[in-house]
Amino acid sequence: MHAYLGAIWKCRFFWLSLVKMDLRSRYRGSLLGLCWSLLHPIAMTTILCVVFRFAFHQALDTYAPLVFTGLTFWGFISASVIQGCNCFFQGESYIRQFPAPMAIYPLRNVLGAAFHFGIGMMLAIVIGFVYGPDVREIYGNPSATRFHQLLSLPSLLPTCLLLLMLGWSLSILFGLLSVRFRDTRHLTEIALQGMFYLTPVMYTIDTFKNQQRLTRLLHCNPLVPFLDLIREPILFGRVPSLATYALSAAVVSVSVLLAMAALRIEERRLIFHL
Repeated sequence: MHAYLGAIWKCRFFWLSLVKMDLRSRYRGSLLGLCWSLLHPIAMTTILCVVFRFAFHQALDTYAPLVFTGLTFWGFISASVIQGCNCFFQGESYIRQFPAPMAIYPLRNVLGAAFHFGIGMMLAIVIGFVYGPDVREIYGNPSATRFHQLLSLPSLLPTCLLLLMLGWSLSILFGLLSVRFRDTRHLTEIALQGMFYLTPVMYTIDTFKNQQRLTRLLHCNPLVPFLDLIREPILFGRVPSLATYALSAAVVSVSVLLAMAALRIEERRLIFHL
């Protein structure tokens, strides 16, 4: 494992140049440039706030940050999975010519998704700071101000690391699966549509507290702890609990172990299936 990671690090200039190339080609000739990465979550947040805030009985100043953070998170997960399905096909020409660890090609896509996720997170922090709930009620201190929320933001650093590892491992798994079964991407897109509604992106689990079966089902969603890691510091100015970190770390550990096992089995013969 250590030797494999070392080989990936030795190729860092190669895969970093691929990430830069992808970002440049994506925005070349674009009038809005990087703003396009924010247009989708902003537009979807606006639409969902107009349509669903009354259905979920949410105030706009609390519902908008909730939805935007959820969509930013979901954008990263869906990009890691969907783009991961094509990562080895996208890098086929390099794979045939350059003997490098296969894990760099999923990493290429995940880093691009992480770049856009980082931009979205910065805007989410601003939205949460301006329109978030009353911090005096959260802290139970009438003298508390919005700046108290900033004290919890460093907790986002380990969260981002966990998300990067999760996205990388998912990209590896779906990339390898797509090489063997070419319909994987189409089936994955359908599955993600259903997963979107089973993930509290545009609502909170407490919304369905009177429906115990649905609540238990939502709690079984492995993505829920990651949403809590993002929303707690941004929306409520609180450092997430150790239990939330532990659940997230457990999900990441399982996905990483599965990705490592799949790579060990498939890496050497991957080229014969492209």
